[in-house]
Amino acid sequence: MSEEISILAFAGSTRKSSFNKSMVRAAVDGAEDAGAEVTYIDLRDYPLPLYNGDLEAAEGLPDNALRLKKLFEGHDGLLIASPEYNSSYSAILKNAIDWVSRPAREDEPMLHSFAGKKAVIMATSPGAMGGLRGLYALRELLMNIMVTVHPNMLALGGAFDEFDESGKLKNADKEQSVRQLGAQLVEMLSE
Repeated sequence: MSEEISILAFAGSTRKSSFNKSMVRAAVDGAEDAGAEVTYIDLRDYPLPLYNGDLEAAEGLPDNALRLKKLFEGHDGLLIASPEYNSSYSAILKNAIDWVSRPAREDEPMLHSFAGKKAVIMATSPGAMGGLRGLYALRELLMNIMVTVHPNMLALGGAFDEFDESGKLKNADKEQSVRQLGAQLVEMLSE
């Protein structure tokens, strides 16, 4: 690989023992094995108020929104795992995306932090569908903010039985499928 590929990886969850955090970390391993430089972040470390246009007008972007914008702008691709809440993605994920989408400067191009990025999305949940419905909603959101989303995505059901106490996938074939998502993003970014 002639040019370093950088990927930002995170889950749309603030739970310490989130299955989606475990899932995205397995995809990180696959991306790193494929030669990418990956930065894993926990949205828990970037608390933000609910997006409010009046707050933005009065105070500008919160410090954590600016920190997240810098991270998004400094990476080529995104590995995102999102729990499914009521057939959609999580509120914490939507709120982070909303804040990061806002311009920090008057001359900042529209959706500067997202435009041209490529992403792979995944989900896991205790339910049989594994968060699949939320992934369709997340795909639509990302495409609307000018992110190219890889056609492959993975929803892993039965999360209570799929991960061990340390957050590792128990089934080697399923772990390989998740790691492959990371490798597929690297391949997509290499094209």
